[in-house]
Parts: sequence; C-alpha cells; structure tokens
Amino acid sequence: MHIEPYLFFDGRCEEAIEFYRKAVGAEVVLLLRYKDAPETAGRANVPTDTEEKIMHSTLRIGGSNVMASDGSNLGKPKFEGFSLSLTAADDAEAERLFAALGDGGKVHQPLIKTFFSSRFGMVADRFGVQWMVLVAQ
Repeated sequence: MHIEPYLFFDGRCEEAIEFYRKAVGAEVVLLLRYKDAPETAGRANVPTDTEEKIMHSTLRIGGSNVMASDGSNLGKPKFEGFSLSLTAADDAEAERLFAALGDGGKVHQPLIKTFFSSRFGMVADRFGVQWMVLVAQ
C-alpha cells in the first residue's frame, strides 16, 4: 500500500503541470482531459467550456507520483493543512529546487541549516501548494 497526493487546481492544472515540469523536473505520466471521457461515462454532462480542462493527470516527481486535476474549475485553488516534502540530494539541489518552487510564491521559512538537515525550508508555490525542501542526512 502507498499514499499518493491528489491536488485540485480548480482550473489552473495545465499551468501547474508546466510549472512543476520546469521547477522540479516533473514528468507527465498520464493526462486526460474532460473531452477524453467517453459519452457513456457522463461526458454529455461536461460543459463545453471545460472540455479542454484536465480531468486527471499523474506526474512523476523523482520516485513519487502526484496526481492532479482541474477539479471544479472555479479558479480558486485552496491548499491547506498539508505540505509536500521534497528531499534533495545535496545543498545545491535543495537551493535550486527551493528557488524554483518559490518563484511567484511565498517563502515561509528560508533555507537554513538545522539540527536535522544541512538545508531545510518551507515555501508556498504560486498556486498555494506548501512545500518543505530538505537535504537527507
């Protein structure tokens, strides 16, 4: 058994996927748009202005999967009560990842040396997803 996060970007999923591809090297494993659903699966109920939106996607980040969707397409993604933890191989990688995720976002804890890691920081990316970046000891 394993747990995979599922993020709902409320209409900004395609933008988020492109951001994560550049920021953390995410690989798109699967991408299904609402228009890809067969008629028998309820596609007739999908508004035509959302047919190009992302119904489901799977991104591979390092050795983990993160799933994502446009969800309700209301344009107001809200991410609270969790963080995605990203473990870097070394300080240089941690600094690069932290800077990339923080581009257009908000730093909550700058990258610093701690008793448990040579680099640890917390940042909310431009979509509001909270990230903890650290170097494994």
